[in-house]
Amino acid sequence: MRLKGKTALVTGGNSGIGLATARLFIAEGAGVAITGRNRETLDAVMSELGSNALALRADVADLPEMEKVIAAVVERFGKIDIVFANAGIGSYTPLGSASVDTFERIMRVNVTSIFFLVQACLPYLPQGASIIFNSSVQSVNGRPGLSAYAASKAAVRTMARVMASELSSRSIRVNVVTPGSVDTPMWDAVGNHEERQLFLDKLKKTIPLGRIGDPMEVANAVLFLATDESSFIQGGEIVVDGGATTAPMGARIYREEL
Repeated sequence: MRLKGKTALVTGGNSGIGLATARLFIAEGAGVAITGRNRETLDAVMSELGSNALALRADVADLPEMEKVIAAVVERFGKIDIVFANAGIGSYTPLGSASVDTFERIMRVNVTSIFFLVQACLPYLPQGASIIFNSSVQSVNGRPGLSAYAASKAAVRTMARVMASELSSRSIRVNVVTPGSVDTPMWDAVGNHEERQLFLDKLKKTIPLGRIGDPMEVANAVLFLATDESSFIQGGEIVVDGGATTAPMGARIYREEL
């Protein structure tokens, strides 16, 4: 088992990429604490993850609440070897009609909360711990209407590099996983089942590999960054997007036009 004897904290671990990662961490021998805002989904996940898991209801933007979460994790497991800062939100902030409240909420959840999560965890991170941030391809592709979300995910990538510099003296690694289009509950907001499927079918045409990603494919990248197999990777980024940002001209939509 690649994580035997280690403890991981996964924010937003009750669905999507966070849940897939929590499952994988437990399968690899780790004790795992997950956070989420929905008590019902947390309870449902706990019944699946088993005795090596701890589920804590918390909003990552509530800093005092997250300090209590960290205290509970340390009380249960004694340390935190892995931090996967996965929780985040995304809303449209189109130029000309965006509200200050929406913009600031996105930045607080996606950036500020991550900085203070790491800061609060520092006393409990042993030598060689691994911190992983969840960014997004939206940080580089300039999609209209997503200024706040894109800025927040770009900030995460940059912040990881600064923290890597600061924490290298303790051999604590800070890296980033950057997903593209992945099949998570986030897409439920698109509409009913038919509308959702139509949207995803169109999206597939923009991805060189011709399909939507699976949360487990991102979780596998997170696992690699959490293990000693990536022990010489510091301040790095793994992009998991089917080639959408690095080889966009390979997508079906461009092949059809050409």
